Amino acid sequence: MTSPHGEGTGAGGGDLAAPGARVNAATPNTLTPDAAGIEQLVAEWEADKPPAAGPAANVAAAVVVGAIGIAGIVGSLALGLGTPADPHAGMWPFIVCVILVLLAVALAVVGRGVTDAEKFSHQSWAVLGGLVSLIALVMLIPVVGFEIPSLLLTFIWLRFLGKESWKMSTILSVVIVAAFYGIFVLLLGVSLPHLF
Repeated sequence: MTSPHGEGTGAGGGDLAAPGARVNAATPNTLTPDAAGIEQLVAEWEADKPPAAGPAANVAAAVVVGAIGIAGIVGSLALGLGTPADPHAGMWPFIVCVILVLLAVALAVVGRGVTDAEKFSHQSWAVLGGLVSLIALVMLIPVVGFEIPSLLLTFIWLRFLGKESWKMSTILSVVIVAAFYGIFVLLLGVSLPHLF
C-alpha cells in the first residue's frame, strides 16, 4: 500500500523509507537500556568490593603458601617417597607440595606488579573456616571413617559458606556422601577408612 506521496506504509501504519532515502546521521550516540544497565551493575560491583590490598599483601600470601608447601614437602619425605613404579605414601603429597612452592615463587615474583588483589575483610573468615574444616576432615577420617566427617564438612560448606537452606544442605550432603561411597568404596574398591 502506498500513500498519495508514493511512500510505502507497513502493516502497522508506519512509514517505510523510500528507496534511496537518507538516514539521519546526526542521531545522538546514546546508550541502549541494556548497556546502561550493564554499566550500572558494574558500578555497583565496584562500589561493593573490598579495597585493594596492594603488592605487599600478594608477597605475604606467597610467603604463607610457600611455607605450607615446604612443611608439606618435609612431611612427605618423612612418609617416604618410594619410586614412580612403587610409590609410597609421601609421593603424591610431595609432588603437590613442590607445585605449591613453585606457585608461591611465581606469585611472589608476579604479585608485586598486581594491584587489584582484595584486602582481607569479614568475608575472608569464610576461607579460614573452610581450611579449618578440611584439616578436621583429614584428622577424623582415620579415626571414624570418611562418612560422618564428609557429611559434616559438606553440610557446613553448603549451609554456612554457600548460604543454602537447611533442607537443601541436608539433602545434598547425604546425596553427595552416598555418591562418593558408591563410587569409591563399592564400585572402585578404594581402601578408604569407612564405617560400613
